[in-house]
Amino acid sequence: METIAAIVLFASFLLLLWFGAPIAIAIIASSVVTFLLVLPFDVAIMTSAQRMVTGIDNFTMLAIPLFVLSGIIMNTGGIAFRLVNFAKILVGKLPGSLAHTNVVGNMLFGSIAGSSVASAAAMGRIMTPMQDNQGYKRTYSAAVNIASAPTGLIIPPSSVLIVYSLVSGGTSIAALFMAGYIPGILWGLGVMVVAYFMARKENYPVSSLPTFKDVLYIIWSAIPSLLLIVIVIGGIIAGIFTATEGAAVAVLYSTVLSLIYKSLKLKDFPVILKETIEITGMILFLITASALFSLIMSYMSLPQLISDALLSITDNQVGILLIMLLILLLVGTFMDITPAVLIFTPIFLPVAETFQMDPVHFGMVLCFALCIGNMTPPVGSALFVGATVADVRIEQVIKTLLPFFAVVIVVLLFVTFIPQLSLFLPQLFGL
Repeated sequence: METIAAIVLFASFLLLLWFGAPIAIAIIASSVVTFLLVLPFDVAIMTSAQRMVTGIDNFTMLAIPLFVLSGIIMNTGGIAFRLVNFAKILVGKLPGSLAHTNVVGNMLFGSIAGSSVASAAAMGRIMTPMQDNQGYKRTYSAAVNIASAPTGLIIPPSSVLIVYSLVSGGTSIAALFMAGYIPGILWGLGVMVVAYFMARKENYPVSSLPTFKDVLYIIWSAIPSLLLIVIVIGGIIAGIFTATEGAAVAVLYSTVLSLIYKSLKLKDFPVILKETIEITGMILFLITASALFSLIMSYMSLPQLISDALLSITDNQVGILLIMLLILLLVGTFMDITPAVLIFTPIFLPVAETFQMDPVHFGMVLCFALCIGNMTPPVGSALFVGATVADVRIEQVIKTLLPFFAVVIVVLLFVTFIPQLSLFLPQLFGL
C-alpha cells in the first residue's frame, strides 16, 4: 500500500505541474489525494488542515516577511546606488570593470535585500546603461548580472537559509548565516574570473578611478548601508537578538536610513506594504503546502525508503553526493527554491546524516545547488528578470551564460567536497 501511495503522491504532483497548476496547489492536492488512500476521509481532511496551520505557526517564520519588507524598502530607498559606487572603488582597475562592479554590487545589495530578483532588477537598471555607454555587449552585461544575482540567496541574511533551518529540525540560523559567506563569495569570485577573461577577449575598457576626495566621500556614503549587515548578522551571532528580531531591526534601520537619504517618501509605503504582502503570502502558502507534503512523506516513511534506495546503488559517499547534486540541479531548473528546500531537505538530509555530514554543511550544499536554478531556464527568476532589464531575449543570453554556469558548478563541487568552506566561520565563532 505504501508503494502505491508513493506512486500516487509523486505521479499526481508531476501531472498537475504538467497541466500548469500552481506549485502550491499541486503539492496540496497530491498530498490530500494520497492521504485519502491511507486514512479515513474525515481523519485525512482534519490532519491535512491541522498540518497546514501548524506548518507556519512558528515565531522564527516571522523573519521571512520582515526580511522581505526590509529588502523592498532598500530597493526603493536608493541604497543600491551607493553600493554600486562603493563597488567601483574595489574593482575599478580590472578589465571590464563595470562588469566586476555589477558582480560586487549584486553580492553587497543581494545580501542586504536577500533576493536574487530584486538584486538583478536593481543592478541591471543601474549598470546596463553605464555598460552600453562603454561599448559592452548587452548579452555580456545581462549574463554577468544574471550569474551573480543569486549570490544574495547564499550570503546572509537569507530567507532561504531560514526556511532550511525550520525544515531541518532547528539547525542554528546563526551558524547557517556564517556558513553562507565563503560559498557566496566564492560564487561571486568565480563569476568575476569568467567575466575577466571575456572582457580581455573583447577588450572592454577599464573605468577611471575617482579622486581621493571622491573615494572618501563614496566610502563614507556607503558605510551606513554596509552597517546594516554588521548590525543584523553581528547581533544574531552575538546572541543580542534572534533572527526574527534581527529582521525587525533591519526593517527599522533601512526605513530610517532611506528617509534620511530622502529617497523614500511616506506615499511609497502603501505600495511597499502591498508588494511585501504579495510576496510573503506566496512564500507562506508554499511553506504551508510543503509542510503537508512533508507529513505524508514521513507518514509513509518515504525519506527512509529513498535513503535505502540511494544506498543500495552505492555506499560510496562521493557517489551518493554526486547523485544528490544531479537531482537538485535538475529540480532547481523547474521548481522555485523555497518549495524545493521544503520538499528535498527531509528526503536527502537523512541520507547525508548516514555519512555523518554536518547539517550546516549539507544546508549550504542543498541551497547552493538549488540557487543555481535561478540562472537557468525554464523557470529561473534571475534569468528572466536580468534578460528583461537588459532588453535581450533569453535565447540570446543563454550561450554567454554557459561559461558562468560551468564555473558556478565547479564552485558547488568545492563547497560539497570541502566541508571547511562552509564550517570554518561557524566553528571560528563557536556556533
